[in-house]
Amino acid sequence: MSDPRHELGMRAEAAVAGWLVTNGWRVLELRWRGSRGELDLVCLDPGGVLVGVEVKLRSTGRAGSGAESVDRRRVARLRAVLAAYAAGGTVAHTDVRLDLVTLASAGAGRWRMRRLPGIDAW
Repeated sequence: MSDPRHELGMRAEAAVAGWLVTNGWRVLELRWRGSRGELDLVCLDPGGVLVGVEVKLRSTGRAGSGAESVDRRRVARLRAVLAAYAAGGTVAHTDVRLDLVTLASAGAGRWRMRRLPGIDAW
């Protein structure tokens, strides 16, 4: 039996991947796992920047916003994971960056997505 939260998270990541692709991005990996952790998505943005994307879904506001759940420690861990991916040299890129995409329910099974670029530069 699968965990409904896990299933919901996978659907959210797939929705974000589709949204990014329609905006000219190339999705390289879904749930890429390295020795230092996992990235929800690894993408190339339209400018050739290698982007690690953290996806945060909040079905209610009780636990705060998705952006509030990403602290400095998490950003540092994500940065290390993205650096490990980039060091693998699997794709040419002009730079690296971490983005956060938050999702909130928009009703009728739809989500409102918001991309916060460069969370590693905050």
